[in-house]
Amino acid sequence: MRLLVIEDDEEMAQAVSVGLRREHMAVDVAFDGASGLDLALVNDYDVIVLDRDLPRLHGDDVCAQLVQIGARARILMLTAAGGTYDLVGGLALGADDYLAKPFDFPVLVARIQALFRRAQPAVSPVLRHDDLVLDTSQHRAWRANRPLDLAPKEFGVLQLLLASDGRSVSAEELLERVWDQAADPFTNAVKVTISRLRAKLGDPPIIETVAKSGYRI
Repeated sequence: MRLLVIEDDEEMAQAVSVGLRREHMAVDVAFDGASGLDLALVNDYDVIVLDRDLPRLHGDDVCAQLVQIGARARILMLTAAGGTYDLVGGLALGADDYLAKPFDFPVLVARIQALFRRAQPAVSPVLRHDDLVLDTSQHRAWRANRPLDLAPKEFGVLQLLLASDGRSVSAEELLERVWDQAADPFTNAVKVTISRLRAKLGDPPIIETVAKSGYRI
């Protein structure tokens, strides 16, 4: 899952992003509305956590523009105000959910996960292919009933490949969906992660390289 957090309180934004990365999410951060909108227009995010009171471009305007262009990302709007007027106003702009500050971090995670499920085609939380089983809710995987010790990026790549249901997934798409803006577009991170995954999955090989296309299961 790839997220964008747009929050002008840098201490809060960094704390939230660190916590979300620990939940196996790829997170980009922007500290004002204009920068956040720029990132949202060039990257394919699953969920955008959007503070309402932002400098340079108000969160309401960011939300309205994303809705107007038909952005795929689900929008979770944050605000220091928690009244009914603010709730109705945020949702009326096109936000998918609304959370008042201060909030408990587990609640934020649960709201993000719920929005992510809504943004995706109906997919079972447990993905299977032959003797390979991936439980996305518990971040656990097995092959032939043998537990697999997967690093977060390995798990993310395997999840995306399984969810693609036999479709070839390019290295560029894997990099965009599993990593974040800090990733070097010329890195060999995807190739290295695929190699490690293949070693952990064992025989018979399950990840196929498709020439000039990418990888598939």
